[in-house]
Amino acid sequence: MYGFVYDATVSLAAARPSASRSDTVLETVRRYWGYDSLRPLQAEAIDAGLDRRDSLVVLPTGGGKSLCYQTPPVLANRTDIVVSPLISLMKDQVDALTSCGYPAAALHGGLGDNERRQIWSAAVAGRYRVLFVAPERVLTPWFLTLAERLDVQAFAIDEAHCISQWGHDFRPEYRRLATLKDHFPNASIHAYTATATPRVRQDIIEQLGLRDAQVLVGRFDRPNLVYRVLPRGNLDQQVLETIRRHAHEAVIVYCISRADTERLAAALREKGIKAAPYHAGLAPAQRTKTQEAFAKEQIDVVVATVAFGMGIDRSNVRCVIHAAMPKSIEHYQQETGRAGRDGLEAECVLLYAPGDYRRWETIFTKSAEEAGGTPELLQSQLGILQEMQRFCAGSVCRHRTLSGYFGQTYEADSCGACDVCLDERADLHDAAEVGRLALACVQGLGAAFGVSHVIDVLRGAKVEKVERFGHKSLPEYGALKQHGKPVLRDLLFQLVDQGYLTRSDGDRPVVRLTPAAQSVLLRREEVSLKQPLATPAAPAAAAADLWEGVDRGLFEHLRGLRRSIAEERGVPAFIVFGDATLRDLALQRPASLDALRKVRGVGEQKLADLGTRFLDAIRQYSQA
Repeated sequence: MYGFVYDATVSLAAARPSASRSDTVLETVRRYWGYDSLRPLQAEAIDAGLDRRDSLVVLPTGGGKSLCYQTPPVLANRTDIVVSPLISLMKDQVDALTSCGYPAAALHGGLGDNERRQIWSAAVAGRYRVLFVAPERVLTPWFLTLAERLDVQAFAIDEAHCISQWGHDFRPEYRRLATLKDHFPNASIHAYTATATPRVRQDIIEQLGLRDAQVLVGRFDRPNLVYRVLPRGNLDQQVLETIRRHAHEAVIVYCISRADTERLAAALREKGIKAAPYHAGLAPAQRTKTQEAFAKEQIDVVVATVAFGMGIDRSNVRCVIHAAMPKSIEHYQQETGRAGRDGLEAECVLLYAPGDYRRWETIFTKSAEEAGGTPELLQSQLGILQEMQRFCAGSVCRHRTLSGYFGQTYEADSCGACDVCLDERADLHDAAEVGRLALACVQGLGAAFGVSHVIDVLRGAKVEKVERFGHKSLPEYGALKQHGKPVLRDLLFQLVDQGYLTRSDGDRPVVRLTPAAQSVLLRREEVSLKQPLATPAAPAAAAADLWEGVDRGLFEHLRGLRRSIAEERGVPAFIVFGDATLRDLALQRPASLDALRKVRGVGEQKLADLGTRFLDAIRQYSQA
């Protein structure tokens, strides 16, 4: 028994913190971060930290995980250790905290000896409430000595899914964290992640040796994100059209290979888009330059591989584009989760083609051979990949599908925020005949062929396998040649989702008819199929509502001031103020420091530090 599993829709079974503690927590959150309320499960996570009870906290990206481990040490007047995987992420978090007046520092390989000694001395003197450190450094003799001198009472493990081989981003260096309990038996450990299936959650608990852990699982659904999945056609044009819907806003484009990122970034620059590539093959200095330019709003678009990931703490990314199918739903959830971290509307567009599955399959197989991975692990990866392919080809609400994958029920009939629920997938005009022909083709082939072969036959492809098995003689050969491969793959998976076809497990899945298919083949029943519209509709009405009453001209004016301040101080623009705060400023137009104090995201330190400049900017804009 590891404690209660909480959910935003379930009444809490555990006792809530006392009123006095709740008031103190809110006072602290207001003082440093300018928030008057907590998000779901933050109070429970903070309570576990204050009580020094082991915990596993799973909250979606943008759900406020960092606040959960930053609040307890400042209230308890102690120094907590936060294990964080990337130097860039640590730096951004320290910059954000110090801008709020919160005492924090990071120890990492990028520091000089002098800086490291200064931080050590300040830490021993008790000047920090949070000290960030990389997983490979936390168990070195040098750092263990420091932690013992600090009498560390709590460790927070960020991106904790990295410890599980069943997760989407397994990192061997995280496995060593299992010995933390041996070194610090009286310290509590708090694991934090945004994406973890039930299997991964259980593995995290076991690997870290959590005892009587409080397990807090928030809603995986991100209602402010609009999901769109489209068959890939003219990639450059599709990406360009999507970016132009978010002119002068932050966009991340994910590709599979390094070469893809460089080619696409160059194509976008030719069209006047401020874009740069990012992948592990670039020199560290170039990667840092691109990441900093994106954070400081000097470029609008980063075209990247998955290497551009955890270090991205920018809150106002308005669009994430996948130029190809990602390798798992966990990756998709985490990568799209980098959009709209501020809670404002954002768009996620996935462009896929049948060949994406084979590309990832080849990468997984080669990687397993080189690393000596077990067949079981490879089959697990391929199974996860097939789930991703099903998501791409499915015609069920995207929000519902993602929630279901992570073991949660989506209650609403329609999300109003995906291509399916926004009716951006029109009825196929000849659906009944197309469905019948597709099923008849599967029947004629027998039970030994996969989706790709069915498509080749329906399109009349002149390929060796079709010739070898004599399938050119089937009546359905070439019967649907007017449809492209992505469309036919989409339609076939719709037939799977509707229960007319089944698809076997394994690395070479085949499709078979179900008993329900006979009614369609005998023309007693007609199927309903959808196809994506060529151009997505305008953003959802709910997104437009978030701008209601906001002076967009003033918002852009304040963005300019934010950018100037960020350049002066050498920090990312979002650390000055997030977009949500700028929108609130452009809505309320505060004219005094007292009025400014009521704006969400304006804490005491930022009020004293930046208040006068932003009030002057609002006054100047209004007069002009």
